[in-house]
Amino acid sequence: MRLRLIGTDSDMGGCPTVYGTDRDTYVVQGWAVTDPEALADLRDVLPGETFVEIPKELVKHFPREV
Repeated sequence: MRLRLIGTDSDMGGCPTVYGTDRDTYVVQGWAVTDPEALADLRDVLPGETFVEIPKELVKHFPREV
C-alpha cells in the first residue's frame, strides 16, 4: 500500500492526519480510542481492527466525491 498526505490540522507534524491510499481507501492518524465505555459501544469488531479519534475539522480534507 502507498500513502499520500491529504491533510492535517497539526502544527507540529503529528496527529491528526488523513492519508489517501492507492487502494481507494483512507488511513487516519489520530488518538487511540482506549476508553472502555467507548469501546463497549463498538459493534462487530474483527481481529486486527483498531480505532482512532480525529476532530471534526479534519474531515474538510476528505475529497468530495462527484
